[in-house]
Amino acid sequence: MKHQKRVAAIHDISGFGKCSLTVALPVLSAAGIETAVMPTAVLSTHTACKPGYTYRDLTEDLLPFAESWKANELRFDAIYSGFLGSSEQIEIVGQIFDLLAEEETLKIVDPAMADNGRMYSVFDRAFAVDMGELCRKADVIVPNFTEAAFMLGEEYRKPPYTQDYVRALTERLAERFEVSVVLTGVAYDGSHIGAAAFDRKRGVYEEKLTEKVGGMYHGTGDVFASVLTAGLVRGQDLMKASAAAVAYTFTCIDRTFREYPYMTYGVDFESDLYKMRQITEP
Repeated sequence: MKHQKRVAAIHDISGFGKCSLTVALPVLSAAGIETAVMPTAVLSTHTACKPGYTYRDLTEDLLPFAESWKANELRFDAIYSGFLGSSEQIEIVGQIFDLLAEEETLKIVDPAMADNGRMYSVFDRAFAVDMGELCRKADVIVPNFTEAAFMLGEEYRKPPYTQDYVRALTERLAERFEVSVVLTGVAYDGSHIGAAAFDRKRGVYEEKLTEKVGGMYHGTGDVFASVLTAGLVRGQDLMKASAAAVAYTFTCIDRTFREYPYMTYGVDFESDLYKMRQITEP
């Protein structure tokens, strides 16, 4: 008898703003996946909105959350973590993986901590080392180029990239952390962007690029990683799930750029959610 797939999503949540759990929950649910949410923090708005947002840290609640799920004998097809606010949270999420993951549970880590050659303002480079330790517990990681370089202890390289560099970077990540890798932000010219996927178990590498759209939008990495997770949980291989995530993220960015060019709090990912089961079909 087939059971409904279930994912544990460990992210912060903003009352307003399209990122983290406010993206992961609807994307996974629209794909037909039961989603258990574990908020790491609660914010009034995401941090790209106007100053003055509220922030409530939930670090002390994370292990009791997981222990409650364990006591209720919840089983998960995947555990998917995103932005974590401290090294302490990284360590706790590693413990949660050990507590809740069974042999067949897929563990996906989006090491959200840096972009454009810089750590987010609340982190330092030591945080990247700690995040690398969590990535060792994962099956799939979804870094951008800055996060990849910092976790490897390398200097960040600006685009455009060469195909040899991109493939070598994914393979170094896969070897260092013993994981499969989906590397976002792949760009060989100024007009296209996408992702490179390396399936470590099969030794298969593939890229998917789309037209680059103008503007910078918050939360697109969460859209990408959530669609990728939905595809993997529903049975797509890494290449198909990565391609689906690239295509869906492009559609959201393109629609937002055309209809809401000055939106600062995210992209219109909601309009096509009704297609998510089809998009993530194996």
